[in-house]
Amino acid sequence: MRIVPIAAAPAHASGCGEDSGHVPKLDLPLARREFLRGSGVLMGTLAAGSLLATLAPSPVWALPLKTLSKAEGETLMAMGRVLYPHKKLPDAVYALLAKDLDAKAAADPAIAATLREGVAGLDRAAGGRFGKAAAARRLEVVKALEGQPFFALVRGQCVTSLYDNDMAFAVFGYPGSAWEKGGYLTRGFQDLTWLPAPPAEASPPPYMG
Repeated sequence: MRIVPIAAAPAHASGCGEDSGHVPKLDLPLARREFLRGSGVLMGTLAAGSLLATLAPSPVWALPLKTLSKAEGETLMAMGRVLYPHKKLPDAVYALLAKDLDAKAAADPAIAATLREGVAGLDRAAGGRFGKAAAARRLEVVKALEGQPFFALVRGQCVTSLYDNDMAFAVFGYPGSAWEKGGYLTRGFQDLTWLPAPPAEASPPPYMG
């Protein structure tokens, strides 16, 4: 499970365990030099009263970029929302997509060029900033890119960036890995609430060894 730092005021860093199956508060500060070192910084706030706002030490989040600009990162976030739209997921989760793509760009100039050209193409097709275009127009622009390397690169990264992190786990109600805790048989296997309970003959007592 990826542990995602949501920036807060400088404080002592704390670990993130999984003993209870819940996501603990994160307390991992970003120093000023980390902001200055990057090419851009994605910043935002968590909605007041949301689940993630109750888990984070601060409603403010920030992620530094090493190669891409802030504008490029924001455009990739907007594209991620078109590809995998989730109203419940805050921008902080989609910022992970931009950060992971930025890391690939920093390691490979060819990927950096693909991303920059792709982002510029999104803006051109949208007639301005892609992220500011109407939702229908953004969808139309992204669908037109299907089959292109830029589209495949971003879509492929979405799968892990958006879903393999503790913020997404908290939003979707996934308690995390269970094998090291003995599996799901006695911790969540029968807690399904959105379907009717099966008849007794369809769900015999489990074999406990």
